[in-house]
Order: sequence, then C-alpha cells, then structure tokens
Amino acid sequence: MTAVARRSFLTTLGAGLAAPAILRAQSRPKRLPLCFSTYGCPKWPWRTILDQADRLGYAAIEIRVIENDEDLPRRPEFTGDRMKESRRDLDALGIKLVNLGSGVNLHAKDPATRSKHLDDGRRFIDLAHALGVPYVRMFGDKIPPDEPKEDVMKRVVDGFQQMAAYAKPAGVTVLIESHGDFTHSADLEDILIRVGSPQFALLWDAHHTFAAGKEQPAGTYAKLGKWVRHTHLKDSKPEGDKRRYVFVGEGDVPVKEQVRLLVTGGYPGYYSFEWEKRGQPDIAEPEVAFPHYVKVMGEYLAAAGYKA
Repeated sequence: MTAVARRSFLTTLGAGLAAPAILRAQSRPKRLPLCFSTYGCPKWPWRTILDQADRLGYAAIEIRVIENDEDLPRRPEFTGDRMKESRRDLDALGIKLVNLGSGVNLHAKDPATRSKHLDDGRRFIDLAHALGVPYVRMFGDKIPPDEPKEDVMKRVVDGFQQMAAYAKPAGVTVLIESHGDFTHSADLEDILIRVGSPQFALLWDAHHTFAAGKEQPAGTYAKLGKWVRHTHLKDSKPEGDKRRYVFVGEGDVPVKEQVRLLVTGGYPGYYSFEWEKRGQPDIAEPEVAFPHYVKVMGEYLAAAGYKA
C-alpha cells in the first residue's frame, strides 16, 4: 500500500473510532501523570499491559514493543477491527496512548537504508494518526567517526523535516530523543532550530543527557525545556566502564531534580518510566520495577509542588 493510500485508509478508520466507547471508566480516582514504556515489559501481551497500567495507577502508556515485536503498524492489536477493540479497551480504563516508540534512525547515508527508515517513519505516523496518539519518537542516532559531523547533521535535519512535513496533516508531532550520539543539548538545540517545525519537538531522555552527555539537568533544561513534549526517566549507577539500571532513587542520576525542573518549568506532559528490560534482561522484572516507580515518583512530584 502506498503512503497516500495508507493515510487515506487510516484517516477513515480513525474517524470511525472517534465515537465514545461503550465501556468507560466509572468515577476513577485522579491519576498522577505517570507513564511507562513497554520497553520495560517486552514480553507482556496487550491485555496484560493495560491491566497492569490500570492496577498500578498509571495514566498513560507509550508503546515500543508488544510480545517482543517492534513492528507496531503490523501488530494485530492495531489493525482492522482489533484496532477498534484496542481503542475501546483504553477508553474503558481511562488510559492514554501518548507515544509510539519507533526505531527510525535518520543518520544513515546509504540510500536504501535511509529510504527504509523514512518509510517506516511514515508508517508509524499513519498509525499514530489512526490511534489518536500525539507523538512518534525517532532517533538521530549515530555520528559516524569517518565523516564530517556537519554532513551527518544535515542528513538528520533533512530527515526530520521530511517526517515533520508528513506528520503535519495527520496532527502528529515527531520527537527526537536525546539518545545515542545526540545527547548534548547544543546539538539537539541546533537540530530543533534548523528543522523549525511545530510538528517537531524533543523527547527528553533525562538519563542520557546526564549519564552520556555529562550535563547537569538545570543546564540541559534551560537550553531545551521549551521543546520538551515527552520524557524518559530512569536511574543507573556505574558498573565498570558501563552503567547498570537500578530502581529510581538507588543510582546517581538526579531524577528528583529532573522532576523538580519539569514541574516548576510548567511541563504539561507525562513522566514516563523507561525501564531498560529489553536491553538488559537481567535487571528486575517489571512487576517489581513498575510499582516502585509509582511510589517514588509520587513522592518526587509532591516534593516538587505538583498540582493536579
């Protein structure tokens, strides 16, 4: 299916899904603006993801993987009549889908590789449009050491300009995540300014700008805060020449300070837990890590003066 045909089909489907769900939450308590990425529960099926989010009091979910499958546009939950059921499931629980975590990388120089990633980006934007999801995450990713940095930056900027232009009529915003070789605020600011689109903003992985970018949260947020639309929060501590992910509050990442900056800065989005279970399968299970995050983040948000 061509991109145009795909968009037309999903626009029609999305319009059909806009009607209120039959089953809706009945007088549920107000939830804190907490979210988790399914990267932290890569084996869970769709129903388990929803049940755990509801039971633990999460307000939102971002989908990265379901049952170890990252090709979200082809997942049965998001195709045909199953998409209607998935929308009804979410509506019934009062849980939002806030972000689709694509694996799209926009640094590639090889034409075939670049074309594939751009097409994948369009597929994810189409899915976000059909599901009513506001954001799609993509990466700048790598700055190869064997070519000038500015050449890579130009490709990344061009790629995000294409993605933002495609996302505009869909009402979707494309987010660059502070990740990989793009964890320095100066580089991210440069890209955000050069792309120059209201459909392009930042997913602040506050762990990476601190641990990999070696920046203090206040400096990063002062430079990039106006572009932050979504966050990834997590904690870790050094282990040899790498870092090991640990429960929030048990490492050296200043998550409490990151939360304070977001709250006092007027950040209106979700505080999303990206537990790196898929990348580090030996860390604690999500059944343990997810409720711990809710407890600690409730304390951090209260200390920061968060008001619902």
